[in-house]
Amino acid sequence: MKQVFVQDIQERDRVESPFLVRDKILAMAKNGKPYMTLKLMDRSGEIEGRVWDRVDEYSGRFEKDDFIFARGKASVYMGKMQLIVQELERIDEREVNLADFLPVSQRPLDEMESALRQKVASMDDPNLRALLESFLADDEFLRSYLRAPAAKAMHHVYLGGLLEHSLAVADLAEDISARYPGINRDLLVAGALLHDVGKVGELSYQRSFDYTDEGKLLGHIVMGVEMVEERIRQLDDFPARTGLLLKHLLLSHHGQYEYGSPKRPMTMEAVILNFIDDLDSKINGVRTHIEKEPDSAASWTAYHRLYDRYFYKEPLLASQPEAVAVPAQPAAAPVSAASKKGQNATSAKRESDASTRKSRKPEMGFTLGDQLKGKSLDLFSADDEKKEPQG
Repeated sequence: MKQVFVQDIQERDRVESPFLVRDKILAMAKNGKPYMTLKLMDRSGEIEGRVWDRVDEYSGRFEKDDFIFARGKASVYMGKMQLIVQELERIDEREVNLADFLPVSQRPLDEMESALRQKVASMDDPNLRALLESFLADDEFLRSYLRAPAAKAMHHVYLGGLLEHSLAVADLAEDISARYPGINRDLLVAGALLHDVGKVGELSYQRSFDYTDEGKLLGHIVMGVEMVEERIRQLDDFPARTGLLLKHLLLSHHGQYEYGSPKRPMTMEAVILNFIDDLDSKINGVRTHIEKEPDSAASWTAYHRLYDRYFYKEPLLASQPEAVAVPAQPAAAPVSAASKKGQNATSAKRESDASTRKSRKPEMGFTLGDQLKGKSLDLFSADDEKKEPQG
C-alpha cells in the first residue's frame, strides 16, 4: 500500500515507500566511484533518487519500469527535492496498486468525456459529426483516447493528458471561430479533437511513458492520418474535399518541417490549429515546470533546457502603485529685461531647430507603411526566428 507520495515529502524526512522507476542511469563520480541516478515517480509527481553506496549490488536488483521499495532521507539540492537512497529492493507488480503510480489529469475523466461528446454533438456538418461519432463508438479506441498522455515529456504528461489537451485546443478553436468571420468552425474543431489522435498508438503508458515501436518508426502524425482515412472509408459518401482538408490539418499542425510537420499550414484553419496547439502545449509545459519546484523559495525557476530560459514565478502584485505627490510649483520670480531678451533668443533657436527637423527626412519610417517597406508579407514563408517544437 502506497503511504507516502512524492508531493508530501519534506526535507529531512525519512522515507520508506514503493516507487515506480521511470529512469535509471549509472555514472562515475570524479573520484572514480560509481553512483546511480533514479527517476522515482508516483501519481503525485517525480523525485530524483541518488544511490551512492553498494551501487553494483542494488543496480542488479531492478530495471527501468520496475517497482522498488526504497528507504532513504529527503534533502533539497539546488531547489529540488532529492531522495538519498540507502536501501532498496524490487517488488512485484501484484503488490502495488497501479493507480498510485501514474500521474493523472486533475480534471475528472467523466467530465472530460462528457465535454467531448458535447463537442461532437454540437457539429452542424453531418459528415464530420458522423466521422467523430465513429471514433467514439469504438470502445477500444475510446478507452485509449481517454487514458493516453499527450506526450512523453513535453506537456500534459499524465493519464488523460491527450484528451485534456485536445479539449483545450477545441475550446480555443471555438473562441477563434466566433471572433473571426469565414472560419469553418466544424472543420477546425474536428481538427483540434483529432490532431493528436495518433498518440493513442505512438505512446505506451501502461507504466512509465515511452514510445512504441510504431511510434518511433512512423510518429503520431502519420499514424493519425491513417486512422482518419480508415474511418472515412467506412462511411458512405464522405465528401472527398472535406477529408482532404481535415487530413491537411493533421499533417500540418506542427507548422514547420523542422518540427516534424510533413506539410506547412496552407489553409486558414490549418494556420489557426498550428498556433492554438502550440499555445496550449506551451502554457501547460511552462506551468508544469514552475510547479515542479514547490520546495524552492527562489523567485526564478531552474533553467528550462527546451525553452532555453528561466521563468519568473513570483505572483505579480495585485495592488496599484501609490499616487506620487507632486510638489507645488513656486511662484514665478520677476523676469528682468535682460533675462526676457535671453529667453526670446532661446525660444527662437528652438523653433528654428524644430523647423529643420521637420523638413529633414527621417532615417527610418515611423508609419506602419514606412516600416513595412521591403518586408515580406507572406504569411506562409519560413519563420526566421527560433521556435520550440510542439506536441
